[in-house]
Amino acid sequence: MSVIKNMAYREPLVDVVKPKTVVTTADKILTIDIYTVKEQDLIFEIPFKLIAKRNDYIHAFVAYFDIHFTKCDKPISFSTAPNAQYTHWKQTVFYIHDIVSICNDEFISGSLSCKPNPKNPRDLDIEISISFEGVYGKLNNRHLYQLR
Repeated sequence: MSVIKNMAYREPLVDVVKPKTVVTTADKILTIDIYTVKEQDLIFEIPFKLIAKRNDYIHAFVAYFDIHFTKCDKPISFSTAPNAQYTHWKQTVFYIHDIVSICNDEFISGSLSCKPNPKNPRDLDIEISISFEGVYGKLNNRHLYQLR
């Protein structure tokens, strides 16, 4: 495997994802209230379940965030989702080693965990565990990433 390919699997890519490339539904991973959040709340493991909207292939997972400033005189909200108006935050792409061939209404599930890197707490160690069983195959594995 090439050095660049290894890096792509280890380091998530922050880039614009075209809405037409999104194969599944979305699943909310975490809600954070900036008024009450504690440092330990930012270390988590959350299950997810994504349902295919069409027959297609999954090469990666995409992360984004929605934000709501509700305690202002005029509340403000925006999203960094692929189908939302562009923001400089873009989306975060987590490439996976095995391509998943998924059919409409099949689901892929797993968990996403996140914690600060012990050597540099500004970096995040992220693990995505995947479980899939569909018409064209099954997959159970985990992927480790470092977001710098």
